[in-house]
Amino acid sequence: MQRAVQAIRSHGGVFKYAVLQHISAPKPAMLPAAFSRFMSVSSAQLEDRGFETATVADVLKSKGKSADGSWLWCTTEDSVYDAVKSMTQHNVGALVVVKPGQDKAIAGIVTERDYLRKIIVQGRSSKSTKVGDIMTEENKLITVKPDTKVLQAMQLMTENRIRHIPVIEGKGMLGMVSIGDVVRAVVNEHREELNRLNAYIQGGY
Repeated sequence: MQRAVQAIRSHGGVFKYAVLQHISAPKPAMLPAAFSRFMSVSSAQLEDRGFETATVADVLKSKGKSADGSWLWCTTEDSVYDAVKSMTQHNVGALVVVKPGQDKAIAGIVTERDYLRKIIVQGRSSKSTKVGDIMTEENKLITVKPDTKVLQAMQLMTENRIRHIPVIEGKGMLGMVSIGDVVRAVVNEHREELNRLNAYIQGGY
């Protein structure tokens, strides 16, 4: 993944030239199929802005309020069982952990990986173990701001080998983005660029 980030940074500037040089007989019908796996995220804002300038805030907006993770959290006193149950019900891989009675005071993050490594592997009970006992604490938490560039967020995740990263503004959480979210955002921009170049070659401009 880190090589992919470096490649995008290094070669993004010559992307148009390469496509124009090597596509001799463009086939528009083939383009959507090549990127069909990544079409779950579709944002006009991301499409209008280059992937090098798109921000984490753009990704959150493209996901929508119902999927940005801002309303998904658990407390340090909740059982690990309840936290994992919530992840399963909402099809997410991590929850932000807050202090009891303080829904905006972030205490840390708990992930599926924490559950596997600190509960399953160690033979502990998820029902009797509190989230606060296995979470990554706030002082070790890696976060981004809304204006963080998408590629910077991707690089943070790959360098630290994490798959989820909270988006923080001030002391409050705006949402959560995953490595899948940022990869789809970058790939989506490449797809749109290919479509624009293909339309140009075919005389659509």
